[in-house]
Amino acid sequence: MDFENLSIEHTGRVATLWLDRPEKLNALNRALWSAIPAAVATLDSDPEVRVIVLAGRGKAFCAGIDLVDHAPSMAGGGSLSGKGESVVGKRLALLDDIRRYQDTCSSFANTNKPVIAAVHGVCIGAGMDLITACDIRLASADATFSVRETRIAMVADVGTLQRLPRVIGDGPARDLIFTGRDIDATRGLAIGLVNEVLPDAASVHSRARALAQEIAANSPLAVQGSKRVMGQASRREVQDGLDYVALWNAAFLHSDDLAEAMTAFMQRRKPEFKGR
Repeated sequence: MDFENLSIEHTGRVATLWLDRPEKLNALNRALWSAIPAAVATLDSDPEVRVIVLAGRGKAFCAGIDLVDHAPSMAGGGSLSGKGESVVGKRLALLDDIRRYQDTCSSFANTNKPVIAAVHGVCIGAGMDLITACDIRLASADATFSVRETRIAMVADVGTLQRLPRVIGDGPARDLIFTGRDIDATRGLAIGLVNEVLPDAASVHSRARALAQEIAANSPLAVQGSKRVMGQASRREVQDGLDYVALWNAAFLHSDDLAEAMTAFMQRRKPEFKGR
């Protein structure tokens, strides 16, 4: 089965799911948001696949949401899908859009198969949403991580706010979320964001496959059961948080600051936020 802007490679019982939009640094456009959960569902239902590796083609893992693709609707007060006629209709459509985008990231947490994220280059915004939903994260030495949403006047709404504190702890998570600053792989290792740092992209992809093969050699019933049991306590709390932020952003996403952020992005200048 073909998925737009994605490719899948099988090596034994390991499937590598490649974000395959290298000319755009694998920024997530509408097509990718829809293709990812469909691809994960296909791999989840395949009994021959025991472990999934998530990686990015080209120079980067993921440059976040494709703002060029989304900016017109985000700046114009509408939903991401362009649906909705009245003010309330647009907010309801936006709520549906947010929940659908949440499902894209949650597909990695909800699949029965362990997922290893192999990160190189930039991992920004939506890229962080993806990897925090994975089970294990590996990075190349050139990897850069950033929760970028506050810098574009947004409350991150598809998983990072719920999952990042569980991965690295509350204090370090608030630091990254509130500042929107970049950190390198060394800092990512120090705070527990990544499990290992490898010299380069080829090394991180090779290590991810080797680790996946090591996991795949174990009983799939035991491995998948372990993932379900370990995730049991967090699933309800994460889902409650996702529901809350979806309602929050459906009501408050479209601010003057967001319009300014999108306009500044299109004009390639620094935004001037006024808190309204």
